[in-house]
Amino acid sequence: MIVILLGSPGSGKGTQAQRLAGKFAFQHLATGDIFRTEIAQKSALGLKAQDYVRAGKLVPDEVVTEMVAARLEVRGKYLLDGFPRNLAQAQSLDEILKRNGSTIDLVFYLTLHPTEAIRRMSSRRICVQCADVYNALSRPPKTDGVCDKCGGKVIQREDDAEATAAKRLMVFNDLTEPLVAYYKAEQVFHSIDAANSPDQVEAALSAVIESARTAR
Repeated sequence: MIVILLGSPGSGKGTQAQRLAGKFAFQHLATGDIFRTEIAQKSALGLKAQDYVRAGKLVPDEVVTEMVAARLEVRGKYLLDGFPRNLAQAQSLDEILKRNGSTIDLVFYLTLHPTEAIRRMSSRRICVQCADVYNALSRPPKTDGVCDKCGGKVIQREDDAEATAAKRLMVFNDLTEPLVAYYKAEQVFHSIDAANSPDQVEAALSAVIESARTAR
């Protein structure tokens, strides 16, 4: 089974990806993790990606897609976290999977009103030492500015500031609208309301996965 999880910044996609991977034994694939692994291993794809990263350029869609597709075995269980990011990557992935006799089973899109997404992002805080994530509104550290786990400094990242968050959301929406339309046409698409609690969102996602597994 291959499942794609999409969601705007602030939608809780990272949290849900971790929960679903643990609950259903999915292999969790995120492009950032794949990049780091391939570059560290000095693979052919890693070296190719590294050249673009060092030059401050975006890694081409075909390289990104090839990196992800190389990890997808026919009988494996995979959760693709935030990939594909655009229509070109989705189309390339479909072509590669078709050659391998595989298909996308489910596509989830965590929807969230822009105002709420910006509110969530701008309230997010992170420890500079251990990278533990906090929320100024719903989960602040016990001592302001100090990490509960390691005692490191807890800050707001520059890209979580309200003005930057709004720009990130605009970029995401521009890329995602064609992607959503593409997957809706494939009839594997499920929209999930991310405004609900994390437990409610997890329950909604899990119900669809369970139903798909039963129908297989």
